[in-house]
Amino acid sequence: MNTLVATQLQQAAATDFLPLQGTDYVEFYVGNAKQAAHFYRTAFGFQALAYAGPETGVKDKASYAIRQNKLTFVFTTALRTDNAIADHVYKHGDGVKFLSLRVNDATDAWQQTTSRGAKSFMEPTRLSDADGEVVMSGIHTYGDTVHLFIERNNYNGAFLPGFVAWNTPYYNPTETGLLYVDHCVGNVGWNQMNPWVKFYEEVMGFRNILSFDDNDISTEYSALMSKVMSNGNGYVKFPINEPAEGKKKSQVEEYLDFYNGEGVQHVALATNNIIETVTALRDRGVEFLRVPGSYYDTVLDRVGTIDEDLAPLRELGILIDRDEEGYLLQIFTKPVEDRPTLFFEIIQRKGAKSFGKGNFKALFEALEREQDLRGNL
Repeated sequence: MNTLVATQLQQAAATDFLPLQGTDYVEFYVGNAKQAAHFYRTAFGFQALAYAGPETGVKDKASYAIRQNKLTFVFTTALRTDNAIADHVYKHGDGVKFLSLRVNDATDAWQQTTSRGAKSFMEPTRLSDADGEVVMSGIHTYGDTVHLFIERNNYNGAFLPGFVAWNTPYYNPTETGLLYVDHCVGNVGWNQMNPWVKFYEEVMGFRNILSFDDNDISTEYSALMSKVMSNGNGYVKFPINEPAEGKKKSQVEEYLDFYNGEGVQHVALATNNIIETVTALRDRGVEFLRVPGSYYDTVLDRVGTIDEDLAPLRELGILIDRDEEGYLLQIFTKPVEDRPTLFFEIIQRKGAKSFGKGNFKALFEALEREQDLRGNL
């Protein structure tokens, strides 16, 4: 990101009609919330936080909230058929339903966005318990994905009203150094990237800070296009991908086929020590994409001097890229479910504000090898 873009973001923040404080939580609709929460605690190092279900008076669903530093994930499952959650899981498999954004005023956020054309998901709603009050509202975005606006200025509880503390006497794994959501990527259909860019610009006041076309993101066989949307203060970034013409099926096309529509492709999780974090994740069974070993033969010629020893980066398969403000280290998991849809990125920024353009070719060739193994290339 160059100086001009930084200046534009500063100007945008000064006139931002939808000031966001960052990601409040990410909620997944899943087939079995208890088992999903166990997986993310055991494999990713999240801690048990809160629970809502039949024991707390909720009859149609069960939800488990887990937390690691500023990262909060919620896993929700339907308890009966004839249920929107069950329908979502039947259509998409496990996937992200809510990208919840922290705001100072959830009522104003809803009014600002719906007045600009957003389709309402939830009118401003007040939830309260002994720990205070939370105001929530929400709007629809691409596919079945929803942005919730969460106002918790007057709330002192651990998570949300309606939840109780989830105190488990059983195994609580140590954390793995994951800190917060760096960005969240959505996959949309053919020729839908620009309409959704316009949505984020006009409805939410975001700016398009980076663009990649099929010349930037392509291999011998497939291609895609992407635009990175950022809110005014830069706390929330949503890259949006769409397929591009290629000889074979791109990763975005595969996702759209198996997810049965548009949705969240991956969530990028920040760390301050990617070597320690990825080592811990790998040792707990998280599987990562691998680029050819030859990638490391010339990577320092491209990115220059880095603080880290190259040997552990090579051994773990961590990628490196540089922009004019610094460099970044990143790695991508394999899909975390049986459907080749949702995955995670682990990222450490050493000054860089970009998204690893120099790694695109190696990364997408690695993705294509996995697609080919699945018979979907």
